[in-house]
Amino acid sequence: MQRITALGVVLLASLALASSASAHSSISPPVARAETLQPFTLELQAEEESARTTGVEVTFPDGFDVETFAASPGWKRSAVADESGGEERVLRVTWTGGEASPRDDPVFRFTGTLEAAGSYGVKVRQVYSNGSVEEWTGPEASEKPAAFVEAVSSIGGGGGTSLVTWIALALAAVAVVLGVAALAGRGGRELA
Repeated sequence: MQRITALGVVLLASLALASSASAHSSISPPVARAETLQPFTLELQAEEESARTTGVEVTFPDGFDVETFAASPGWKRSAVADESGGEERVLRVTWTGGEASPRDDPVFRFTGTLEAAGSYGVKVRQVYSNGSVEEWTGPEASEKPAAFVEAVSSIGGGGGTSLVTWIALALAAVAVVLGVAALAGRGGRELA
């Protein structure tokens, strides 16, 4: 049972690392609870070796309601909103300015709510100081995917079990495996 638990933890970690390593734009957390106001982080990889990112345009899909934006040093923000239906909804936001170096990855933070369970693709347009443009707007399996976040109705399978509880259980399982391995490595030596 412990080997299966340890294998499961390793597989989950490798999948998480593999998906983030292949992404050019990503949103954290990649899985979030629907109908809950929470913080999100959008990170873009700097793809050009000799040019800085100077502009980022983000288009939010229906059901991804952004409420506030955190300040992003070096960037000026402007938003386009739809005010129909009595409530303002941010449709698109543009950041202009830039990073200090071509090696710096642009990062933007905001709070928002995902209206219902499902997959939300945030479209990103990245502009460089040399005039080149990258469009991260495709489906998840494409070469240039949008930044996706999966909304779930309950994190941890329901019943009030939180994500933190599952992480704690996984870490405890790893600790048990390491403890058993350490004891087995002692090979029956007497304790001093």
